[in-house]
Amino acid sequence: MSDIVTYQDAATAFADFIEPTAAELDAIEQEMPVILADVDLLDAHIVTLDRTPTELDERRIRRARRRALAARVALVNRAAGTSLPGGAA
Repeated sequence: MSDIVTYQDAATAFADFIEPTAAELDAIEQEMPVILADVDLLDAHIVTLDRTPTELDERRIRRARRRALAARVALVNRAAGTSLPGGAA
């Protein structure tokens, strides 16, 4: 006779591994400015999906693109600054 394993038993067997670790949460927190800037850029693009972009829409997209790029550069600079030994450039 074989044992029948319910879905709940299979799902709760790995309950400790389902939640993100503290290191993963810290990484998400570090990347949050990039995530939010990308969301703003997507919002700017979504507004123009069903119509021809106006000058105001184009400016909004350019500003959002610059903010997203600046957030990525800041993230890379922060990561590079923490990994360089001795603080030498």
